Amino acid sequence: MTSQLWWYVARAGGIVAWALLTASVLWGLILSTKLRPPRVRPAWTLDLHRFLGGLATVFTGVHVGAILLDSYTSFGLADVLVPFASSWHPDRVAWGIVAIYLLLAVELTSLARRRLPAKWWRRIHVLSLPLFGLATIHFVVAGTDAAAPVARAAVVGATAAVLGLTALRVNRLSPKRPVLVAAATAGTPGSPTGSRSPS
Repeated sequence: MTSQLWWYVARAGGIVAWALLTASVLWGLILSTKLRPPRVRPAWTLDLHRFLGGLATVFTGVHVGAILLDSYTSFGLADVLVPFASSWHPDRVAWGIVAIYLLLAVELTSLARRRLPAKWWRRIHVLSLPLFGLATIHFVVAGTDAAAPVARAAVVGATAAVLGLTALRVNRLSPKRPVLVAAATAGTPGSPTGSRSPS
Protein backbone atom coordinates (compact mmCIF):
# COMPACT_ATOMS: atom_id res chain seq x y z
CA MET A 1 0.00 0.00 0.00
CA THR A 2 2.86 2.36 0.86
CA SER A 3 4.44 1.82 -2.55
CA GLN A 4 1.23 2.97 -4.23
CA LEU A 5 0.61 5.98 -1.98
CA TRP A 6 2.19 8.54 -4.29
CA TRP A 7 0.35 7.09 -7.27
CA TYR A 8 -2.97 7.65 -5.51
CA VAL A 9 -1.87 11.14 -4.46
CA ALA A 10 -0.93 11.93 -8.07
CA ARG A 11 -4.30 10.74 -9.33
CA ALA A 12 -6.26 12.60 -6.68
CA GLY A 13 -4.16 15.74 -7.11
CA GLY A 14 -4.73 15.72 -10.85
CA ILE A 15 -8.48 15.34 -10.53
CA VAL A 16 -8.76 18.09 -7.92
CA ALA A 17 -6.49 20.39 -9.96
CA TRP A 18 -8.66 19.91 -13.05
CA ALA A 19 -11.86 20.51 -11.08
CA LEU A 20 -10.49 23.70 -9.50
CA LEU A 21 -9.20 24.95 -12.85
CA THR A 22 -12.60 24.30 -14.39
CA ALA A 23 -14.34 26.15 -11.57
CA SER A 24 -11.95 29.09 -11.92
CA VAL A 25 -12.46 29.33 -15.69
CA LEU A 26 -16.24 29.08 -15.36
CA TRP A 27 -16.33 31.69 -12.61
CA GLY A 28 -14.11 34.00 -14.65
CA LEU A 29 -16.46 33.68 -17.62
CA ILE A 30 -19.43 34.39 -15.37
CA LEU A 31 -17.70 37.54 -14.19
CA SER A 32 -16.71 38.69 -17.68
CA THR A 33 -20.21 38.11 -19.06
CA LYS A 34 -21.70 40.02 -16.11
CA LEU A 35 -23.80 37.06 -15.04
CA ARG A 36 -22.76 37.60 -11.44
CA PRO A 37 -25.42 36.36 -9.05
CA PRO A 38 -27.50 39.14 -7.47
CA ARG A 39 -26.68 40.34 -3.96
CA VAL A 40 -23.11 39.12 -4.32
CA ARG A 41 -20.38 41.71 -3.94
CA PRO A 42 -18.14 42.13 -7.02
CA ALA A 43 -14.99 42.14 -4.87
CA TRP A 44 -15.96 38.79 -3.35
CA THR A 45 -16.57 37.20 -6.74
CA LEU A 46 -13.19 38.38 -8.00
CA ASP A 47 -11.46 37.08 -4.87
CA LEU A 48 -13.16 33.71 -5.34
CA HIS A 49 -11.95 33.54 -8.95
CA ARG A 50 -8.39 34.26 -7.86
CA PHE A 51 -8.62 31.80 -4.96
CA LEU A 52 -9.78 28.99 -7.25
CA GLY A 53 -6.97 29.70 -9.70
CA GLY A 54 -4.40 29.70 -6.91
CA LEU A 55 -5.69 26.42 -5.51
CA ALA A 56 -5.62 24.87 -8.99
CA THR A 57 -1.94 25.83 -9.22
CA VAL A 58 -1.22 24.33 -5.80
CA PHE A 59 -2.90 21.01 -6.62
CA THR A 60 -1.14 20.91 -9.99
CA GLY A 61 2.08 21.10 -7.98
CA VAL A 62 0.82 18.25 -5.79
CA HIS A 63 0.00 16.22 -8.91
CA VAL A 64 3.43 16.74 -10.47
CA GLY A 65 5.32 16.31 -7.21
CA ALA A 66 3.58 13.03 -6.44
CA ILE A 67 4.37 11.74 -9.93
CA LEU A 68 8.05 12.50 -9.35
CA LEU A 69 7.95 10.62 -6.03
CA ASP A 70 6.02 7.66 -7.41
CA SER A 71 8.20 4.61 -8.04
CA TYR A 72 5.81 3.02 -10.55
CA THR A 73 6.10 5.68 -13.26
CA SER A 74 9.70 6.64 -12.40
CA PHE A 75 9.38 10.12 -13.87
CA GLY A 76 12.29 12.57 -13.75
CA LEU A 77 12.25 16.36 -14.04
CA ALA A 78 12.68 16.23 -17.80
CA ASP A 79 9.66 13.92 -18.07
CA VAL A 80 7.37 16.47 -16.41
CA LEU A 81 8.93 19.63 -17.84
CA VAL A 82 9.79 18.77 -21.46
CA PRO A 83 7.00 17.76 -23.87
CA PHE A 84 7.46 14.31 -25.45
CA ALA A 85 10.44 13.52 -23.19
CA SER A 86 8.50 10.97 -21.16
CA SER A 87 8.86 7.29 -21.97
CA TRP A 88 5.30 6.68 -20.70
CA HIS A 89 2.81 7.85 -23.35
CA PRO A 90 4.79 10.98 -24.29
CA ASP A 91 1.95 12.41 -26.39
CA ARG A 92 -0.56 12.12 -23.55
CA VAL A 93 1.81 13.64 -21.02
CA ALA A 94 2.74 16.49 -23.39
CA TRP A 95 -0.80 17.92 -23.19
CA GLY A 96 -0.39 18.29 -19.44
CA ILE A 97 3.09 19.79 -19.65
CA VAL A 98 1.98 22.54 -22.04
CA ALA A 99 -1.04 23.14 -19.79
CA ILE A 100 1.30 23.65 -16.83
CA TYR A 101 3.19 26.39 -18.66
CA LEU A 102 -0.03 28.13 -19.62
CA LEU A 103 -1.25 27.85 -16.03
CA LEU A 104 1.94 29.43 -14.72
CA ALA A 105 1.70 32.23 -17.28
CA VAL A 106 -1.89 33.02 -16.35
CA GLU A 107 -1.34 32.74 -12.60
CA LEU A 108 1.93 34.68 -12.41
CA THR A 109 0.65 37.54 -14.56
CA SER A 110 -2.51 37.67 -12.46
CA LEU A 111 -0.40 38.09 -9.34
CA ALA A 112 1.56 40.85 -11.08
CA ARG A 113 -1.49 42.43 -12.69
CA ARG A 114 -0.94 45.88 -11.16
CA ARG A 115 2.53 46.04 -12.67
CA LEU A 116 1.49 45.01 -16.17
CA PRO A 117 -0.26 47.00 -18.91
CA ALA A 118 -3.94 46.09 -18.93
CA LYS A 119 -3.77 45.18 -22.61
CA TRP A 120 -1.01 42.62 -22.09
CA TRP A 121 -2.65 41.18 -19.00
CA ARG A 122 -5.92 40.62 -20.88
CA ARG A 123 -4.13 38.93 -23.79
CA ILE A 124 -2.31 36.55 -21.48
CA HIS A 125 -5.39 35.89 -19.36
CA VAL A 126 -7.29 34.72 -22.45
CA LEU A 127 -4.88 31.77 -22.43
CA SER A 128 -7.01 30.32 -19.63
CA LEU A 129 -9.36 29.02 -22.33
CA PRO A 130 -6.79 26.94 -24.24
CA LEU A 131 -5.39 26.02 -20.82
CA PHE A 132 -8.73 24.48 -19.91
CA GLY A 133 -8.80 22.65 -23.24
CA LEU A 134 -5.29 21.22 -22.86
CA ALA A 135 -5.86 20.21 -19.23
CA THR A 136 -9.11 18.51 -20.17
CA ILE A 137 -7.48 16.58 -23.02
CA HIS A 138 -4.68 15.52 -20.68
CA PHE A 139 -7.21 14.35 -18.11
CA VAL A 140 -9.19 12.38 -20.70
CA VAL A 141 -6.27 10.66 -22.46
CA ALA A 142 -3.87 10.19 -19.53
CA GLY A 143 -6.09 10.09 -16.46
CA THR A 144 -6.54 6.66 -14.93
CA ASP A 145 -10.00 7.63 -13.67
CA ALA A 146 -11.17 9.41 -16.82
CA ALA A 147 -13.18 6.40 -17.99
CA ALA A 148 -15.45 6.49 -14.94
CA PRO A 149 -19.02 7.59 -15.76
CA VAL A 150 -18.85 10.44 -13.23
CA ALA A 151 -15.62 11.73 -14.78
CA ARG A 152 -17.05 11.55 -18.29
CA ALA A 153 -20.18 13.40 -17.23
CA ALA A 154 -18.08 16.07 -15.52
CA VAL A 155 -15.90 16.56 -18.60
CA VAL A 156 -18.89 16.82 -20.96
CA GLY A 157 -20.79 19.16 -18.65
CA ALA A 158 -17.79 21.39 -17.96
CA THR A 159 -16.83 21.59 -21.64
CA ALA A 160 -20.38 22.49 -22.64
CA ALA A 161 -20.56 25.17 -19.96
CA VAL A 162 -17.21 26.71 -20.95
CA LEU A 163 -18.13 26.72 -24.65
CA GLY A 164 -21.54 28.22 -23.95
CA LEU A 165 -20.21 31.00 -21.73
CA THR A 166 -17.37 31.69 -24.16
CA ALA A 167 -19.85 32.06 -27.02
CA LEU A 168 -21.90 34.45 -24.90
CA ARG A 169 -18.80 36.44 -24.05
CA VAL A 170 -17.72 36.69 -27.69
CA ASN A 171 -21.23 37.71 -28.71
CA ARG A 172 -21.24 40.53 -26.18
CA LEU A 173 -17.82 41.72 -27.29
CA SER A 174 -18.63 41.76 -31.00
CA PRO A 175 -19.54 45.21 -32.33
CA LYS A 176 -23.16 45.74 -33.16
CA ARG A 177 -23.98 46.29 -36.84
CA PRO A 178 -24.98 49.87 -37.57
CA VAL A 179 -28.62 50.29 -38.42
CA LEU A 180 -29.15 51.72 -41.86
CA VAL A 181 -30.90 55.06 -41.89
CA ALA A 182 -33.20 53.91 -44.65
CA ALA A 183 -34.24 50.87 -42.68
CA ALA A 184 -34.66 52.84 -39.50
CA THR A 185 -36.89 55.42 -41.17
CA ALA A 186 -38.81 53.00 -43.37
CA GLY A 187 -42.53 53.60 -43.22
CA THR A 188 -42.29 56.96 -41.43
CA PRO A 189 -44.02 60.05 -42.85
CA GLY A 190 -41.80 62.14 -45.03
CA SER A 191 -39.28 59.37 -45.66
CA PRO A 192 -38.61 58.16 -49.20
CA THR A 193 -40.30 54.83 -48.49
CA GLY A 194 -43.08 56.27 -46.39
CA SER A 195 -44.38 58.92 -48.76
CA ARG A 196 -45.70 58.79 -52.24
CA SER A 197 -44.89 61.20 -54.96
CA PRO A 198 -47.92 63.07 -56.26
CA SER A 199 -49.40 61.53 -59.33
